Amino acid sequence: MKKISITALLIFVSINVKAQDNLPYYEIPEYSDTYTAGTLAARMIDGLGFRFYWATDGLTEEDLSYKPIGGSRSTGETVDHVLTLSYVILSAALHQPYDKKDTSQLSFEEKRKQTLINLKTAADILRASDDVSKFVIVFGERENPFWNAINGPIADAIWHSGQIASYRRTSGNPINSDINHFTGTVKSN
Repeated sequence: MKKISITALLIFVSINVKAQDNLPYYEIPEYSDTYTAGTLAARMIDGLGFRFYWATDGLTEEDLSYKPIGGSRSTGETVDHVLTLSYVILSAALHQPYDKKDTSQLSFEEKRKQTLINLKTAADILRASDDVSKFVIVFGERENPFWNAINGPIADAIWHSGQIASYRRTSGNPINSDINHFTGTVKSN
C-alpha cells in the first residue's frame, strides 16, 4: 500500500466529505482483503462510526435533551462525550498527545460531523498500518498502549452509541429500521 502523509490524508478525507456533501459512515466501507492489526482496528472504528451515524441521524432537540433519570447524561451530553472520545482516538492515530478541545460552541450537527470525520480519519490511518503498537494514547506525560484504545475510547464510544440509540427510542424517535448492523448497509426501498 502506498504511504501518504497524515496531513495529506486529513486533507483528502475533508475534501472527500465536502465534495460528496455527505458524512462518512452512512454505510461501512468495503472490508480489507487482508487481516492485519491495522485493518482489524480500523474495522472496529468503522463499526463505531456506522453505529454513531445512525444513532445520531435525525435527532431532535427533544431527543438531545432526553435523560433517562436525574443525574445521568442527556442524549446531547452523551454525543459530546463520544466527540471527546473520537478526539482521543484521533490523537493516538496522529501520534499526538490528547489535547482537550473546547467544543461547547459547536451545534449538534457540527459535533456529529466532527465525530464522524475524526473516526474516519483515524480508521484510514490505522488501516494503512501493520503495526498498531506505535499508536499510543498520550495524556500529559503518561503513554498508554493501543490496547487501552480498544478497551477504552473505542469500546466506550460503541457503548455510548448504543445508549443514544436506546435513549432516542425512549424519547419516541427510534433509529431507521432499514439499517443492518451486521452488514453495515442500508436496505434500499
